[in-house]
Amino acid sequence: MPCLVSVAVPVPLLPPLTYRVPEGTAPPPAGGRVRVPLGRRTVIGCVVPDAGDGVEAASAARRDDEVRDLIESLDDEPYLPLDVVRLALWVADYYVCGAGDAIATALPPLAASSPAGRGGASGFRTERIVRITPAGLTALDAPPAAALARGGRPSGAVPPVSAPASRPRLGPRQRDGLNRLAAAGKEGLPAKDLAAAGVDSTVVARLRQRGLATVDRRRIDRDPFAPGAGALPPEAADPRRPAPVRRLTDGQRAALDILRPLAARNGFDAVLLRGVTGSGKTEVYLRLARDVVAAGRGVLVLVPEIALTPAVAAAFRGAFGPRVAIQHSGLSDGERHDQWHRIRGGAVDVVVGTRSAVFAPLDRLGLVVVDEEHDASYKQDGNPRYHARSVAIVRARAARALVVLGSATPSLESAHHAARGKYHLVTMDERVHRRPLADVRIVDMRKEVAETGPDTVLSGPLREALGGTLDRGEQALILLNRRGFATALLCRSCGLTLECSNCSVSLTLHRAANRVRCHYCNYSARRPNTCAHCAGPYLEAVGIGTERIEEEVAEQFPSARVARLDRDTTRRRGALASLLAGFRDGSVQVLVGTQMIAKGHDFPNVTLVGVVSADVGLGLADFRAAERTFQLLTQVAGRAGRGGRPGVAIVQSFHPEHYAVVHACRQAYAPFFEEEMRYRDHLRYPPVVSMVNAVVRGRSLAAAMEDAGALAALIRRDAGAGIRVLGPAVAPLARLRGQHRAQIFLKGNARPAMRRAVRAALDARPDLRRRVTIDVDPVNLL
Repeated sequence: MPCLVSVAVPVPLLPPLTYRVPEGTAPPPAGGRVRVPLGRRTVIGCVVPDAGDGVEAASAARRDDEVRDLIESLDDEPYLPLDVVRLALWVADYYVCGAGDAIATALPPLAASSPAGRGGASGFRTERIVRITPAGLTALDAPPAAALARGGRPSGAVPPVSAPASRPRLGPRQRDGLNRLAAAGKEGLPAKDLAAAGVDSTVVARLRQRGLATVDRRRIDRDPFAPGAGALPPEAADPRRPAPVRRLTDGQRAALDILRPLAARNGFDAVLLRGVTGSGKTEVYLRLARDVVAAGRGVLVLVPEIALTPAVAAAFRGAFGPRVAIQHSGLSDGERHDQWHRIRGGAVDVVVGTRSAVFAPLDRLGLVVVDEEHDASYKQDGNPRYHARSVAIVRARAARALVVLGSATPSLESAHHAARGKYHLVTMDERVHRRPLADVRIVDMRKEVAETGPDTVLSGPLREALGGTLDRGEQALILLNRRGFATALLCRSCGLTLECSNCSVSLTLHRAANRVRCHYCNYSARRPNTCAHCAGPYLEAVGIGTERIEEEVAEQFPSARVARLDRDTTRRRGALASLLAGFRDGSVQVLVGTQMIAKGHDFPNVTLVGVVSADVGLGLADFRAAERTFQLLTQVAGRAGRGGRPGVAIVQSFHPEHYAVVHACRQAYAPFFEEEMRYRDHLRYPPVVSMVNAVVRGRSLAAAMEDAGALAALIRRDAGAGIRVLGPAVAPLARLRGQHRAQIFLKGNARPAMRRAVRAALDARPDLRRRVTIDVDPVNLL
């Protein structure tokens, strides 16, 4: 009987394939990497265990003569731990994607280049280390070669006894090199340090050739925690820096009294920790993590944004020292590679990272924390479209670990599960030191515009509050969740706006760069002088973005030190940490930004938060629009008054009576949840039902609609009772990155049946696989 293995290859929507192990070759381990033929090319895949536990079966139905031999096994032992492999296969099954795509998400950068085993050298940075040999030490006892060659001796030296013939003569640079190596001892010296001292590679090669020195390679971990690397604030980069000792509040103590027994019982539990902004949830995570690590188990902490990672990583680094690793896309490939291998090698107790860190190869997992669990950033926008919160829960269940979902504004899904008893609910209703929540004031911008004109950006109350804040030496945050200077260029001659050539959206003006840019496909061009439709010269910038707000604040308060934090200002490595450090130390007084400034930050001197266009997201064609608006307003208002002085939030809105705005300004989660759930229940939206969104792309709208119609018919054929198939219809973003888009929705309470129907339809039309995006439990419907 030939030995067959199942291999996940990186091809969209493809299940694991069956390959034969050549005779005389040891079978590769599950979790090991293999090189296999696929069509006319070769790819690197991962061996997966046999089907079971809900994992999709391999394509073993082929005839024996169709099964191809694998080319090479790259690992003698599992490269990916089996629990991570099984987790990735669950992702592939649940989110209707290829097994290889899911496993690729779990692999570290450079994994395809490592030749063998988890300790393979490729991908690691190394340096040449030179060490002196015993023969080299003996050679140092001989007189300098130059002196012997002259027939003389060093000044003041005793005439030497004739050196034995076996003792080599040394040139000046060779002797200098050996002296330096002798002083370094067993550790030796890097070859680059010797070269800097004048002992270059030719000298080292000669010493090595004569047996006086050895040269080998030493692995160097690229350390994102090093000062200046940007992973931590500068003051927190030293792992020896002691963590501050904080007294627990009554709310923190009560929360830990519930959480500690759950963590100690080594069984799966899910807890929703709903704590108001500033209630000290991070301290609860730290105390709980100490207990879990002391019991010999690992801790995984997820944060939604790279912007939040430094603060949380600093807190855990202070508590656990160098046994903390970080994982997020802001690191270089080399740093992520080295951090992953530290985790895999067991040198880490705590991992802090963004959504992909949910796959970190951490042994004996005991606690998973999903901080700001409501945040949409946990949903992957590309293939595989997994939600890290859901994956974290599945991983915690498999590891018999405690998962804590923390937020001041929980997602409706999590709050719904807690209301039904599926999750434990723990609440923290008071801020640390009993500080009051910010005093939130709504400004009706309809009245402001009527009184001061349509070009009003900063309302009178916001300008007045900002002036007082600056006069008192305090700081302010100004939020607008749109970057750029203006949201569109409008031609006053023909009335049309300048649109992206690839997407059905207006181009955003970035005045500092003098360019217009699409925020979906990243197309950009120089700012035009005339209209592309009618050649008219009257192009007007309409709408506002963070760049415009920054300019307005600087004009109104010329002596204020103003900075902007958005994706445009944080592209350069280290820019984010530098901006936050500048605001933290007071060199920046007013920080203007997008939602990146709204969550997780703790700036004690911030006493004013201004929100420009609070309802900017309410007009989106998305049933989650009100939930996102409520969460964003509540979170950003929570940045004010976190120190010893009370805070104020000024919220500018054209819809001040909208329930999302009203409840956010009152910091009232429960009333918002009740009202929003009535709306979701009435229209049958999640979390009342489950949804699957299928987007079909085509070269023309007619082609996309035709293919979507055929796919919808196939899905209806297999969907079964209780599942509604809506569409096809033109997607809200009708054209994206040059392709036209049609949309199909599935609604129902039987997720497995919905996924099976979608897979069956794609199996019937394999030609559509590369033109269809399947999004299970979608967060964004655009």
